[in-house]
Amino acid sequence: MSETFFIIPTPLHNALIEAAFRHRGYTAEEARDASRFCELASTHGIRTHNGIKAVHLDEHFGSKVGGCVPGAKIEKLSTKYKAVQRWNANKKLGQSVAFAAMDACMKMADEFGTGIVTVDNAFHYLWGGGYVIDAARKGYIAFTCCTAGTSEVVPFMGKAPTMGTNPHSWGFPTMDAIGYPICVDWATSTVAMGRVQQLAREGKTLPPGAAVDAEGNPTTDPHKAKWLLFFGGHKGYGLALVNELLAAFTGSGVPYLRGKTGEGPKGEKHTPHFYFQCTRADALDCGNFPMGRNQRSNVKAVIEDILGHGNEKAMLPGQIEALAAARTAKHGGLLFTKAEVEAFNEIAEACGQKPWSLAQFKSVTL
Repeated sequence: MSETFFIIPTPLHNALIEAAFRHRGYTAEEARDASRFCELASTHGIRTHNGIKAVHLDEHFGSKVGGCVPGAKIEKLSTKYKAVQRWNANKKLGQSVAFAAMDACMKMADEFGTGIVTVDNAFHYLWGGGYVIDAARKGYIAFTCCTAGTSEVVPFMGKAPTMGTNPHSWGFPTMDAIGYPICVDWATSTVAMGRVQQLAREGKTLPPGAAVDAEGNPTTDPHKAKWLLFFGGHKGYGLALVNELLAAFTGSGVPYLRGKTGEGPKGEKHTPHFYFQCTRADALDCGNFPMGRNQRSNVKAVIEDILGHGNEKAMLPGQIEALAAARTAKHGGLLFTKAEVEAFNEIAEACGQKPWSLAQFKSVTL
């Protein structure tokens, strides 16, 4: 089904996001990181984690309630391990921490072949795919996962939401082979809560098996959805548990209280955890590729074989995001629906900025 999008100039979008975060007390640098991230998400067609979601997250779990602290400083803790860094984010804006952590991983990978940053006392960084795509374009195999900003997913065979959507994101430097980075990126729930909010805005329904209402009954109505379910039953649950265990080893508190600032016993934590890793592709090269291929040609051959044998219509992870980025470039701006423009205008009104008029933008039906 076709849908009409309005083409919003990127500088106009970024100026609004920066103004919104500055209005909330964030530093100029943090506001730029926020707009940089939101541009990255919207460029790649990630409508569930765009600027609307970023402001919504800050409103309900961030600076308004103490879950995120504008202007906070990252504390880099001492460690004997040269390829691992341990950070206390002190509730600093998640996007700023994530960009800095991935940069640190790349620098360590340049020296040691791989680099890891684990982050305690964080605030949600939104779409992990953006960070790994950015690193993959620079030639690194990149990974990140995090515990979500709040617990809203029911564990397999359970009934209470004691876990988050806990996403995993991988990026691979496959530009030479296919023209864009392969990006394996997903929330471990069937859908993210941002998707629920998007479908509610657009008047659409959820897929079956994605959510339950307040009484625990399955629902496809995004307005009635209260808690989420993991994809693949025990499989998605197991992947989400990886995030929780990495967080537990790092220092996070019990997940049921995550995002519920002020609740629970005194001294318990309520903050998410981040994990980042970058590895240089040449660090994995064993020098024994078949048929005289080198690493680059071998990666291309493997991808072509997967898509061969009658699988020519199969898609690769990251392909949809790459196509969205191409559309953004083609139309010369970020693409938003009427409902999304209206949501941005609510943000503009809240921070004293001039609202957007649909009449000032070109539109395209896709």
